[in-house]
Amino acid sequence: MMLKEILKGLDFEWVQGKNVDIEDIAIDSRKVKFDSLFVCLKGLRWDGHAFAAKAAAAGAAAIIIQDDLASRPENVTIVKTPDTRKALAVAASNFCGNPWEDFNLIGVTGTKGKTTTTYLMDSILREYSHKTGVIGTLGAKIAGQKLDIHYDTSTTPDPVELQQIFLTMKNEKVNDVVMEVSSQALAFEKLEGIKFNISIFTNLTQDHLDFHKNMENYKLAKAKLFSQSKHGVINVDSDAGVYMTKNFDVDFLTFSIDRPSDLQAKNIKYLSTGVEFQVSIKGVETQIFIPIKGRFTVYNALGVIGAALVMNIPVQVIQRGLSSTLGVPGRLQSVPNDRGLSVIVDYAHSPDSLVNIINAVREFNKGKLVVLFGCGGDRDKSKRPIMGKIAGELADYCIITSDNPRGEDPAEIIRQVEAGMLETNCPFVSITDRREAIAKGIEILEPGDGIIIAGKGHEDYQIIGSETLHFDDVEVASDALKALSQKA
Repeated sequence: MMLKEILKGLDFEWVQGKNVDIEDIAIDSRKVKFDSLFVCLKGLRWDGHAFAAKAAAAGAAAIIIQDDLASRPENVTIVKTPDTRKALAVAASNFCGNPWEDFNLIGVTGTKGKTTTTYLMDSILREYSHKTGVIGTLGAKIAGQKLDIHYDTSTTPDPVELQQIFLTMKNEKVNDVVMEVSSQALAFEKLEGIKFNISIFTNLTQDHLDFHKNMENYKLAKAKLFSQSKHGVINVDSDAGVYMTKNFDVDFLTFSIDRPSDLQAKNIKYLSTGVEFQVSIKGVETQIFIPIKGRFTVYNALGVIGAALVMNIPVQVIQRGLSSTLGVPGRLQSVPNDRGLSVIVDYAHSPDSLVNIINAVREFNKGKLVVLFGCGGDRDKSKRPIMGKIAGELADYCIITSDNPRGEDPAEIIRQVEAGMLETNCPFVSITDRREAIAKGIEILEPGDGIIIAGKGHEDYQIIGSETLHFDDVEVASDALKALSQKA
């Protein structure tokens, strides 16, 4: 595709060179192919402008900059734009033929519940006989089948990867794509130029403050999605949700449990098999059942009910889709055992999500409850003592261990968590080795007791220093349970 076509819709100026044919787009000079377009991004640690010469030497045909280069490489076209992040998103979309225009695009943003919400939405749409695509923390899927497409970021792919996934879904004749939209992706303009038909806001609680610095910035990043959406489905039990309904000219549908809204859940019943509630839909009291436990499941269900109603999906289809949904890996995931224990693996890694998962397990586990958790390294440090205090106040016994320590000293992270734990009367032990900690937690349980193994959920790795090692909480818990059975 010719460069000028790729730059359609962008504000730019020609610095040198001419319109050239482009075969690929890259943001890493090490991945530049012959006749690539190299986009100089300014990141948190690296500035792509410093690698422009390397990109040219590797065969780049054109380079996009936002700052002047100290030395311009010869024999390469250079264009300048005010914001290369926005330029990358638009260029990637143009390069792939703007594939997102060919299906119904649904975005899901919020601190918690994004993954589960996409899975619930997927279940309803497939019950409606639509061919679906899902993009998010657990990868990309078409009609429930995972695609062999890797992307480097954990939730929302970078623009080039995202548009290539969209193109694959377009070619597979997908009707609807449901995707998780992270605050970082919005702040980094990864979705510039994309229009969503429907966007769902789940909630806003403390997380990612290492990146956003404060909750106001975090809220504004999430809210940006609704400037790119035709319809919004909003949780107004969250003050941030109320803010969004008042500050964007979007067709909003609201949902809640506590505050008045368009879709307010009533008569909630927390069952051993899931959760049941009533909601008024077009004046008719409708019974909803989802085979996933917890109060947060009600919120996630309300969000997708709202989106389905915007799409005019019949109520009976919504009911069937929700009642037949499968659990999400690493979200309130039960590890089977014959010892009468509740062994739960969950992704909870923020203060509010830890509260929610403990309360959810308390609803069906009446014995002693052990909470095992840690905090990630090179991430928001302020939440560590907060999470320690929360666990200490709500659990019967706690085990503090490593999560993904990354470049930090695991022992120091644990000490910061302990500071909050020591404000409570909860007995606890700190075990740096996560495998040893899980084995210990399961070993001390009696029939009827439960343990929550929190923080990593679906992840099958642990990042220690610069190494990424295989580690799956479900596998490790299963091994610990087997070892106990062999001793008995």
